[in-house]
Amino acid sequence: MKVLILGSGAREHAVTWKYSKSKRITGLFIAPGNGGTGELGVNLPDVDPENPEQVIKACREYDISHVFVGPEAPLAAGIVDELKKAGIPVIGPHKAAARLEGSKIFSKNFMKSYKIPTAEAHQFSNPDKFLKHINSIKGTVVIKDDGLAAGKGVLVSSDIDELTTFGLDILKNGPLLVEECLEGYEISIFTISDGKNYKILPVCADFKRAGNDDTGPNTGGMGAICPVPIINSAMLTEIEKKIIIPTFKGMEKDKLNYAGILYFGLMMTSDGPKLLEYNVRFGDPEAQVLIPLIDSDMGNIVDAVLNGGLDEYNIRISNNSALGVVIASGGYPGEYQVGLPVKPIPSYPEKDALIFHASTTEIENNRVATGGGRCFTCVGIGPNTLKANARAYEAVKGVTFEGSWYRKDIGRKFITNDQ
Repeated sequence: MKVLILGSGAREHAVTWKYSKSKRITGLFIAPGNGGTGELGVNLPDVDPENPEQVIKACREYDISHVFVGPEAPLAAGIVDELKKAGIPVIGPHKAAARLEGSKIFSKNFMKSYKIPTAEAHQFSNPDKFLKHINSIKGTVVIKDDGLAAGKGVLVSSDIDELTTFGLDILKNGPLLVEECLEGYEISIFTISDGKNYKILPVCADFKRAGNDDTGPNTGGMGAICPVPIINSAMLTEIEKKIIIPTFKGMEKDKLNYAGILYFGLMMTSDGPKLLEYNVRFGDPEAQVLIPLIDSDMGNIVDAVLNGGLDEYNIRISNNSALGVVIASGGYPGEYQVGLPVKPIPSYPEKDALIFHASTTEIENNRVATGGGRCFTCVGIGPNTLKANARAYEAVKGVTFEGSWYRKDIGRKFITNDQ
């Protein structure tokens, strides 16, 4: 297999790392890639993942067997449709199915159509109607930008002025949702599908807020754990019955089936699991803790997905736990600098720790510089969450650049239940 992976983040570094372990890979290309992926394969920095002509040309030039699409933007733009027209196998949803992530309103209507438990919501495109509604409610609500917003198009607040400012800013460019605020704890469930059959992967939890103890503004994710110790088989059975099965039946009825990843963002409430959102790809930073726990060969998994044989393929999962800590640039999720040189990073045994790059660039003397807000994910691996936490934070000490920061409590709220 010769594989082209689209994207440049830590998720794509994790995917590239997993492919690099496959015995079936004869060529590994990443567009545009980053400083970490360049150590595992060939970066194609001049190929834009959202430009079908450039991607198809690269596939022809390098005799690519299939394409794995990492981020959401190319999916929402229809890159999969164009690749399929060109006869190139691809992991990811077509444009119509990508609306499950690309439009919060579309996905909410889908949930309602198939009676999937979710938060009550109202949609608005008119500022006056939005203001009337906001001023009539009491307590905490959630405002969501209808479109893609890199994890930052959400506000949870009870402050009318804050809600008003945030909502009106969104309405300048498109519609929004105002949802009830569900109480509980969030988990992430990823399924992999061949278009008909699906397999559920180990449960993750990510930490979206910038501050310790889940305070501060939303980010794209500041850390994650896998698996989630407090999720038992009975809970997972309930989630599958109420949410996952109705989703796949609804996708089949609406002809939204695709070969790839479908994410379920869930709130575990006192009334049972409720669906917050769909993503149509691996999450970031969840991918960085989930992928290292998959023991099966990536080439074999993809072969089963692309050939419709997933029902007969057993995906082997490690008994270990993984915990990831994101290291960000000073100022993130607000304004931040890029191009900051990173001190040489120590190497660690892969059985204990992995360091995934996000948007880094190579500079002189085999060093890298930062290229984004979230710059690295340090992943610790161990027999339980506590040990994985210790190894992750040990690895964090080895990644330093000017202004770098990270949350110091990733996984803490679950650790007491793990031991």
